Amino acid sequence: MSKRIVALPGDGIGAEIMDSALKILAEIMVQDNLDFDIERFAFGGAGIDEQGDPLPAGTLNACEKADAILLGAIGGPKWENAPKRPEQGLLGLRKALGLFANIRPISVPDAVVHLSPLKEENVRGVDFVVVRELTGGIYFGEKKLGETEASDLCTYSKAEIQRIIRKAFEIAQTRNKKVTSVDKANVLATSKLWRQTAEEVAREFPDCTLEHQLVDSAAMVMIQKPKAFDVLVTENLFGDILSDEASVIPGSLGMMPSASHSESGPSLYEPIHGSAPDIANQNIANPMSMILSVAMMLRQSFGLENSAKKIEEACDRVMNQGILTTDLGGKATTTDFTEAIITELRGA
Repeated sequence: MSKRIVALPGDGIGAEIMDSALKILAEIMVQDNLDFDIERFAFGGAGIDEQGDPLPAGTLNACEKADAILLGAIGGPKWENAPKRPEQGLLGLRKALGLFANIRPISVPDAVVHLSPLKEENVRGVDFVVVRELTGGIYFGEKKLGETEASDLCTYSKAEIQRIIRKAFEIAQTRNKKVTSVDKANVLATSKLWRQTAEEVAREFPDCTLEHQLVDSAAMVMIQKPKAFDVLVTENLFGDILSDEASVIPGSLGMMPSASHSESGPSLYEPIHGSAPDIANQNIANPMSMILSVAMMLRQSFGLENSAKKIEEACDRVMNQGILTTDLGGKATTTDFTEAIITELRGA
């Protein structure tokens, strides 16, 4: 039976990079005899334009029935004053699917080490994963806003902490078996519970090691010694900030994929960058983040490790040949880069 993939191209460069990624997926399907049923739906600004809602009912229904979801990018100035903004569609989708774990791998290909704002010797070989809790914490707590006073309540249950810590350890078991838990346990009550719970969950994974870092210290280490991390796990607010800090290490957002997982439903795979409306429809967007999101999907949703590695290795070979898009200092178009990867896949 074929697996169902829902593609949400979205806005701006979303459609262009989605086209590229699906061409790569089509090639892998032929090579590895895979059977996927892929269907596109309107989402974000495109959903507003077509149906007046960033998350149309038909799109949500399709996502709930999917085996995996690919998302391009959403948003843009066109919808800044819309009654419903495109971003509300993403928040609604996360909530509906229970996407509690955001996974963001950070690596620096040798071909673009020179683009990093950090010293080359500090970034060459960087390879770690940020695991961010996505549905709890201060973003979802009770909020009060007055003329002279405001408050945001940060709340976490033990169960919420347990499931994200377990996810981090499960990922670490496939890597170097080291988890760094980031908190602010010297100040925050939620962080004290976080640290205590992390210690308890760690006993379930005796093959892995656990270390703790205060969030301010972790932010410094990420710049000074990013190779010190293997799997870094933290709560929603800290994860939002640290994952964005980590994303600049490679020197371009155009190469960074991500995944968001629920406990039992479909997972969502997407680039970390925005819709970049200023370069949309110019055939210059870097599709690598979307292509690598497909590789993450093949590995994490379908267990197709070899297929995922084929894509990742083809991307590396293309960049090592000097075929780079403009954000990486090259001259290749979106089409050029995509076709070069397909050529590499066929050659391999």
